[in-house]
Amino acid sequence: MKLTRRNFARLTVGAAAFALPPRVTLAESYPSRPIRVIVPFPAGGAADVIGRIVAERMRAALGQPLIIENIGGADGSTGVGQVARAQPDGYTICLGNDTSLMLNGALYSLPYDVLDDFVPISPLATGPIVVAARKTMPVENLSDLIAWLKAHPNQASAGMNSLSFRLLAECLEKQTGTQFVIVPYRAAGAVVTDLVAGQIDLAIGTLTTHLPQLRAGTEKAYAVGGETRSALAPDIPTFAEMGLAALTYSNWYGLFAPRGTPKNIIGKLSAAVLAALSDSSARSRLAQLGLEAFPREQQSPEALAALQKAGAEKWWPTIRELGLKAE
Repeated sequence: MKLTRRNFARLTVGAAAFALPPRVTLAESYPSRPIRVIVPFPAGGAADVIGRIVAERMRAALGQPLIIENIGGADGSTGVGQVARAQPDGYTICLGNDTSLMLNGALYSLPYDVLDDFVPISPLATGPIVVAARKTMPVENLSDLIAWLKAHPNQASAGMNSLSFRLLAECLEKQTGTQFVIVPYRAAGAVVTDLVAGQIDLAIGTLTTHLPQLRAGTEKAYAVGGETRSALAPDIPTFAEMGLAALTYSNWYGLFAPRGTPKNIIGKLSAAVLAALSDSSARSRLAQLGLEAFPREQQSPEALAALQKAGAEKWWPTIRELGLKAE
């Protein structure tokens, strides 16, 4: 056949018609293989447990397993950095939290932007911070603790294993005119062990971590950082109730994808989170850890983006004002 200009055009159109369906099929068939979920903290911590609870149930909605990979280091920035460099195809996502995908933006010089280089998928769970103490601490409430700290400057030691807890500790000192010794730890379990043993006087951590000891009576608590009291520990007042509303702070956890991930993929992942968190057993397991799933109307990419942005707007100026640096 003589390849005229008209015949060439017909062949070109035909080739395009055959090439288009595979691309459409690829988008519609996502996911067609396992999804890698990077948790930027060691195994066994709150982020890891949340990831496994949610991933197990997202599998049913997506038809593919979600494989948890723990990559700790530098307060979560090591693992988050790997996600920032990953292909934006929906097969590598991140379970980030308020430290790794918000506070770190003001604390570290990062090769990525925590606000602009990731696409929010959905918030997962939230949990309040608690100020706990050894059971022999000679005060029973936050007001008396503040008075005691003022009378004994730098005589109390406070253990913590996260930058968010250190931020709250320094804000507490500034807001109340107190001074105590901040003792950094690598793991929350070590903080609890030393607090119960009386090696340190105070601890700032998640209610999740300290709840078993509080229930057993081997620790006492003075305040939680949530906007309202926790249903799991209703006797512990909030900072706001004690006149320290500026210290209101809760940890949050959410799923993120690399910038450039297609909207249809984000939509499928977000829908899978909705399905996972509608499972009563999943919500029950989170509650047992002192965590609460976000309300259904807040389980959206837009809600997670708003949460992340609001946190940056509130806490980045405070971090800079305090001169807080990553260690």
